Amino acid sequence: MTIRVLIADDEALVRTGLRMILAAESGIEVVGEAVTGQEAVDLAAALVPDVVLMDIRMPEMDGLEATERLATAGGPRVVLLTTFDLDEHVFRALRAGASGFLLKDTPADQLVAAIRAAAAGDALLAPSVTRRMIDNFARRPVIGIPGGLDALTERETEVLRLMARGYSNAEIADELDVGEATIKTHVARVLSKLGVRDRVQAVVAAYEAGIAEGG
Repeated sequence: MTIRVLIADDEALVRTGLRMILAAESGIEVVGEAVTGQEAVDLAAALVPDVVLMDIRMPEMDGLEATERLATAGGPRVVLLTTFDLDEHVFRALRAGASGFLLKDTPADQLVAAIRAAAAGDALLAPSVTRRMIDNFARRPVIGIPGGLDALTERETEVLRLMARGYSNAEIADELDVGEATIKTHVARVLSKLGVRDRVQAVVAAYEAGIAEGG
């Protein structure tokens, strides 16, 4: 199945570079380009891409607001690209529904991995972003218990805590001494019960509820 990608960036050189990287990948097709946040929202509705590669700083409407609008409308997955991994951008992007947050100097293979992860319903963050997100939420006061959290089983809660520490499915399987397929099932149930789109949103919920610890 081909992953349809919309590129949204106001710099022509950046758009060209991204298109060239993705053109070399099998199973990925760039279906359009946008130069403003508003155009990204409009083209997403018209072209129905699977993933939008979204710059944060764009005219008319920035990438964060565009991401919020797409998520609210049940639109495509969004992977945000930026030159600056400012915390306020990261946290607003995650709450807006972004399925990835990468710096523009991210290696091409990690960019492609983020697109594939987003299309598959997962998420990928730059390692520096993941570490700081965990540290930041670990220091914040508890905001409240998200809906569905009390419906998690003891094992599902344990899996969520490990997700919040940045563990992959394989690492969680090793930690709990079970098969990776079992962990995939647990993760899917966690996302369903919390009513979130991917594991990044689940991790945000875990930290805001105070059930996860940094480390």
